[in-house]
Amino acid sequence: MSLFCARRVGLSRSFLLYRGDRGWPREISVPPRVKLDLAAGGFRQANYYALFYDEVVENFVSQRVPFREEHLGLAREAHARGELLMAGALADPADAALLVFRTENAATAEEFAKKDPYVRNGLVKKWRVRKWTVVVGNQ
Repeated sequence: MSLFCARRVGLSRSFLLYRGDRGWPREISVPPRVKLDLAAGGFRQANYYALFYDEVVENFVSQRVPFREEHLGLAREAHARGELLMAGALADPADAALLVFRTENAATAEEFAKKDPYVRNGLVKKWRVRKWTVVVGNQ
């Protein structure tokens, strides 16, 4: 087994990999789907997770009004951190929602749901998180 050490090249998504073998160091570019972990000095693979709000209360659209700004604020914060890629209610009828996360593990999506005022106030009666394998459009 070989031990690798990586050093970032400037502000780019390039790293120099060091290993004790001949022909090293080598520079590699990290693709956008790999999340850089600068605090740890390296990188890790980000995965997609789908958060489904499977079951909501009747008249969800009208009942969500008092909680909507807090819900949208939570979503905007997650989006600004790069965790939440897209989100929205399923339409005709608006009886479910889908939120797509790109993170290292499912815990981020689960924590979002637990903090969401729609969940905390009983508007979302059932939710779940599933790992999503994207095969087209993940560049």
